[in-house]
Amino acid sequence: MRRRLVFSYSLLMILVLLALETPLAVTLANRETEQLRADRLADANRFASLSGPALRSGAVSAIDDELRRYRELYGITAAVIDRERRSVVATGGLHVGSELTDPAVFGALAGRQMTIPEVVWPWQADLLVVAVPVNDGGEVIGAVVTVSSTNRVRRTVAVWWAALATIGLLAVSAGVMTAFRLAGWVLRPVTVLDVVTHDIAAGDGLARVPTQQGPPELRRLATSFNEMADAVADALERQRAFVAHASHQLRNPLTALRLRVEELGPSLTDEYGRDEHKLALEETDRLAQVLDGLLTLARAERAQHTMVVVNAAAVAASRVAAWQPLANRHGIALRLRPGDGGPAYARAVRTAVDQVLDALIDNAVKFGHSGGRVDVSVHHRDEGVVVEVTDDGPGMTDTQLESSTERFWRAPDTQNIDGAGLGLTIVAVLVDASGGRLTMRQAEPTGLAAQVWFRAAEPPAPPRPVEPPGPA
Repeated sequence: MRRRLVFSYSLLMILVLLALETPLAVTLANRETEQLRADRLADANRFASLSGPALRSGAVSAIDDELRRYRELYGITAAVIDRERRSVVATGGLHVGSELTDPAVFGALAGRQMTIPEVVWPWQADLLVVAVPVNDGGEVIGAVVTVSSTNRVRRTVAVWWAALATIGLLAVSAGVMTAFRLAGWVLRPVTVLDVVTHDIAAGDGLARVPTQQGPPELRRLATSFNEMADAVADALERQRAFVAHASHQLRNPLTALRLRVEELGPSLTDEYGRDEHKLALEETDRLAQVLDGLLTLARAERAQHTMVVVNAAAVAASRVAAWQPLANRHGIALRLRPGDGGPAYARAVRTAVDQVLDALIDNAVKFGHSGGRVDVSVHHRDEGVVVEVTDDGPGMTDTQLESSTERFWRAPDTQNIDGAGLGLTIVAVLVDASGGRLTMRQAEPTGLAAQVWFRAAEPPAPPRPVEPPGPA
């Protein structure tokens, strides 16, 4: 935007300068040419007044001496011709029958004062030809022709034009600098607004736009944007608080309800009643899982996240060991594959790596089959640390992968499996808060591969040893 504004302003300024300086440059060339032309016409007219009697009497020695001295003093060649265009007197080897002098000679013999060219331009190296008629009693009896160099005029015009070009260049440079500052002043609030909008979209609900920059219209826009952001943040906070409070408040009544349902078990004697009692207990357990998932998600979204340095390799080893008994109970081989070796330090939200691994391993074990496998690995890639969980279960289609992080979403063929449909949603929230990336794809030949990328970090500094106090 700034470049477009500066380009438009500079183009307009250049057009204005061209409109002003072009006529001035032409005027300067005309002025210098006119001064040279007037000087040469004055000399030619003086010679014409001396040539009239000489042409009548045939005594041309006097005019010949004048033209020779004129040649010696100023380096200008001249000639006097009669009515038949014959040279009577000529200096410097001037030949009046050439293409250079013929148009001027014809005009002079017709009684007109001629100057060729009419304007001297810096790029033209032509000579200046001046021809005036010689009159005697009102009759044209000959002409005086002078041919002089235009180097001085061309140099003068070139210097004037160079000065105009320099002034124009300085004006354009000053205009461009002013345009950059003006565009920056106007667009700085827009740039800040764009950055803050991206920050809010990335999850920074406290980002706001300064309201003391730019023109008044943009200041009002920044104030309105901040008010809108406050309203949206307040609405989201109220929504998250409601979910958290509702989940927490419903937990105790649900626990009491389950206890009452359990107490009904011994009083049921028929088979149908015991089956329904079992289904009721399962539904209360499922509802408890949903409430726990909502509470965890609300806490993850509401928390003011603090970034910490975590050894992802050590966390992965501990989580694999913690989930090993459940995997054995399902007949699934859960193993930690060797990575790059050594610790893998990553920067993430506190407990994010733990919860991400718990959710991914839980899903892999839950949806896997007896005799299957779940592999967990940690390695470095793209200036970061990648935590990967791969299984050989049923996996998901591309369409299902696109919807897998939506709240309460579950695949159509897994509706009868325990879960609230919030595990991957919590993973996405924690990964996003950590500035990482979650990628899921189909594994080969079957199964699902989930990769979480965290930004790599330097190892934390070891704590300083505490020196024992000296003797009292």
